[in-house]
Amino acid sequence: MRERLHPLPLLSALVALTAIALCVALAVGSVPLPPHSVISVLSGNGDPLARTLVLELRLPRAITAFATGGLLALAGALMQVLLRNPLADPYILGVSGGAAVGALLSLLLGVAGFWVSGSAFVGALISMLIVFVLAHGRGGWTPTRLLLTGIVVAFGWGAAISLLLVLSDDASLRSMLFWLMGDLSYRSSGWLPLVVIITGLLICLPFARHLNVLARGETLAEALGVSVRPFTIAIYIAASLFTAVAVTEAGAIGFVGLVVPHMLRLISGSDHRTLLPGAVLLGGSLLMLADTLARSVLAPQQLPVGVVTAAIGVPLFLYLLNRARGPL
Repeated sequence: MRERLHPLPLLSALVALTAIALCVALAVGSVPLPPHSVISVLSGNGDPLARTLVLELRLPRAITAFATGGLLALAGALMQVLLRNPLADPYILGVSGGAAVGALLSLLLGVAGFWVSGSAFVGALISMLIVFVLAHGRGGWTPTRLLLTGIVVAFGWGAAISLLLVLSDDASLRSMLFWLMGDLSYRSSGWLPLVVIITGLLICLPFARHLNVLARGETLAEALGVSVRPFTIAIYIAASLFTAVAVTEAGAIGFVGLVVPHMLRLISGSDHRTLLPGAVLLGGSLLMLADTLARSVLAPQQLPVGVVTAAIGVPLFLYLLNRARGPL
């Protein structure tokens, strides 16, 4: 049996990691800043160049990266309980595909900014509704049926994405590909996704015990008084909305929602009272660090952050699978 880390030291370490990741994100870039300059700017002083770099460019992007990573990790943890499948991730039910079709349609029409984000969010909601309706059908809603429906819908969106890429011109193709690979270059101020992740975590935490029971099966959950059907619907809606907001902000960023819950289960077990806040902190920290690497490793050229998370996530996930013995 693997030794589990106590929740308090784990969460304290993750808070420290988040603070370190934020400091690195604010200091590192094509124009590096020493730590004392960053501290001076955050305290209300600093020279104009440093203030512009930190407050107008790097801080909003870091906040967006943290919130997006936290949303994906939280959605991944919820999806894995909903489907009772440790390989489930936020994108498995086709939400990202619907968002991608909405965003690419906007880019193909030559609009940008709010219209791309708005179209992506509408596309994600449409996909969520399609999967919800089709998975319920006449025979009830089971995890297997929901999973299969989501996979089929995702394949359908994938075909639509391929068609849009074929129809696009060279001018818009690059921006489309960057969006599909995950990109924080066109981020918002970051406060909206941050509010969403804080609100979502506060809503989900009181139901952590219900998640613990449901993860062990519907029969046991019903025997212990959990209203399984409305609770599973609520999990689906919450996870889909978290994914929709994340994809709207940064495109499709892989592996965060899959790897982070696995990592925390290996370290601290499957108690969602620890797993949920831990996933938010670790997912947000990892995406902040990945985005810092994406915009600095080939500076001034920027890489899609999804490429960096994939490069980190593939070997890390294989390592976690190799370490795991028995159910997580």
